[in-house]
Amino acid sequence: MANANVATGLTPVRYLSGAPYNGATNRYYMPSTDTNAAGYIGALVKPAGSADANGVMTVTANVSTGNPVVGVIVAVEPITRDSTIYRENSTSRYVLVADDPNLVFEVQDNSASGALTATVVGNAADLTGFTSGSTTTGRSSIQISSTTVTSSGDGTEDVLIIGAANRPDNVVGDTYCKWNVRLNNHFYIDGVAGA
Repeated sequence: MANANVATGLTPVRYLSGAPYNGATNRYYMPSTDTNAAGYIGALVKPAGSADANGVMTVTANVSTGNPVVGVIVAVEPITRDSTIYRENSTSRYVLVADDPNLVFEVQDNSASGALTATVVGNAADLTGFTSGSTTTGRSSIQISSTTVTSSGDGTEDVLIIGAANRPDNVVGDTYCKWNVRLNNHFYIDGVAGA
């Protein structure tokens, strides 16, 4: 059975310790002045170097590789009952972010260079599709860029591949495999101040 080609960004699944993801998040603010991209569920955010009037850290959509990121959007707080389930570009919204540096996320590879095999485990890679997503589901379209997988990276790659998602509907060695990854450039580990 072939893997389904369904890019949904990054989804938290567990901690490096093996404990299951418990839904823990922290609240961040994406101001209307942030015009980088929409804030889709499953997308990365990075620090914007400031805070709102209540001291909530501002973040911006991460639109390129190699940036220290805060984490992954898992929900967007509604303003009204008609609010979108994602943060539209250039609008002010609070987002809930899975920001623990020890989280493991599931993400699909784009198979641009063919199907990835089990030999990629332990390698680093960049992501692609930072600004794309579905306005219907609210999900990001971020995927592993299969052409960037490397065993000798320089440490700026976006993710470290730590294994395949172990489920019956995910075949290793087939295109569009889902992989478990750890964020490689995390703001709370790197300790880089500012934006």
